[in-house]
Amino acid sequence: MACADVDMDIQGADEEPFRPDKGDAPLIRYYQATEVMPDNKGPLHDLLQKQPAVLGSLQMVSGLLSVGVGIFFAVTQEMQESLFTMFRVSHVTGALFIIAGITSNLLLKCPRLLPVSFGINCGCIAVAVVAACLISADLAMWKSGNEEYLKIEVLELCVLGLEVLLSSVLCFWFFKEKHAKSP
Repeated sequence: MACADVDMDIQGADEEPFRPDKGDAPLIRYYQATEVMPDNKGPLHDLLQKQPAVLGSLQMVSGLLSVGVGIFFAVTQEMQESLFTMFRVSHVTGALFIIAGITSNLLLKCPRLLPVSFGINCGCIAVAVVAACLISADLAMWKSGNEEYLKIEVLELCVLGLEVLLSSVLCFWFFKEKHAKSP
């Protein structure tokens, strides 16, 4: 949007200019900005141009998927059958990623949440790595039979990979923004 600091008073409003070719038609005057003023950039302008809310929404959806998988395992499996079920890996990671997605979405309304969102996303990466190790150990100790559970655990491992990727990208953006604003 163009802004100008120009005096908008009409000079000579009481006198009509001479126009022999148009007769008695009134003269129409148009005013145009002569100087373009730069727009004020709000806080986190550069970061918000990258749309972290989209990645936050993806985090929430993948977190909901993780919670759903965790509920499925909790209902259909015995507690001692797998580390995945015993430690409620899916519930914990899903809840953390839902919270991380919400804070990433709230950055548009409340830029002061940048350090909080950065910390939550770093914590999510750490928890997801531990969860991936537990799932990998579970897959290594898998007994033959119940191949459906094996496929679902592999799906959860892939979802964890997606969640780590999303959090890593957001952490990189947040880190870059934090150090760009610091003196």
